[in-house]
Amino acid sequence: MKIEKLLSLAVILVLAGCATVDKSALTSPVPSSGGEIIFKTAMAENEDAFAAGQDAAEALAAKLGGTVPHAVLMMDCYDSVEAKELAIAGAASVFGKDKIFGGAVYGMYTQQGAADLDGVSLLALAGDGLQVQAALVETMGASTLSLETQEAELTAALNAGGAALAAQIPQVEQSELVILMGDAHSPKNQLLLDGFQSVAGTKIPITGGSISKNDGLNYVYYRGEMYRDSAFAVALKGGFSVAQAGRQAKSNDAVISTADEGSATAMKALGSATPLVVITYDCAGRMGKLDHLSDELAAIQKNVDSSVPVFGCYCAGEFGAADTMQGETGNVSVGRGWHVMFTVLGK
Repeated sequence: MKIEKLLSLAVILVLAGCATVDKSALTSPVPSSGGEIIFKTAMAENEDAFAAGQDAAEALAAKLGGTVPHAVLMMDCYDSVEAKELAIAGAASVFGKDKIFGGAVYGMYTQQGAADLDGVSLLALAGDGLQVQAALVETMGASTLSLETQEAELTAALNAGGAALAAQIPQVEQSELVILMGDAHSPKNQLLLDGFQSVAGTKIPITGGSISKNDGLNYVYYRGEMYRDSAFAVALKGGFSVAQAGRQAKSNDAVISTADEGSATAMKALGSATPLVVITYDCAGRMGKLDHLSDELAAIQKNVDSSVPVFGCYCAGEFGAADTMQGETGNVSVGRGWHVMFTVLGK
């Protein structure tokens, strides 16, 4: 009987440990001067969501060659909560839950291809020359509010959420790039960004997007857990260069041409720096206008060498540079819809 009680207690303790959720802010070590900055991507498609998450993570780990990432950005386009949970579990079986940040999106692409159903894409943030800081704000109180009828309450909720998020990141104003994702469908995303910039300032390049708004699937992923009505930020430092370009389009031909021109503009703006990664947050509206999903990726690949990782996803609103081709000016980073937001990092 004593052995049975001990076994029962052990099971309870194990289950309690598994249920523990780490919501704390993440801060990796200060980057070493001249250290290496590593970005690697992987993608897998499979109706078995756990297998897709695991396959993508194993492929990513192989590319890292033993380097342990500070964090892994994960996007998926599964159409059920259960599948999303399994996809996270699959990736976590390789990297652990605490490394995983991301969200539900409508589609994705990397240099290996594009997918809009039953897929997982991963981006590793790694190297001793890179510092990663991350924070979460949950239950912002905005998801049930309408911009049309409750503008004041919605603005207050998203402004407060963005400000609280930025306040959790030490010396956020010194960040070299911030990746921001949240439950704030365009044009609500600008309200979240306004709050973040009220603390962080308007000079920091910011990219990111709003997670999928398909009914019941609007989740962000933070340290391997799923949150609704929430947002997270990942702030990067490492002495790298950042070049950004944003382009708007609402037709098949324009989506393709702006992907071509916008990616070329961002790559050119990087100057003599060697590109490390191309991160794009793209609009699901643009995706819906494409006759062939792969056409936008092909337009981007014309301007990006195959050796440079590309990590893109289709969202419900995007953060990045204003579309100067449409005559837009303003802060370094804005929240918009119908845009593709290019961010190129170089060293």
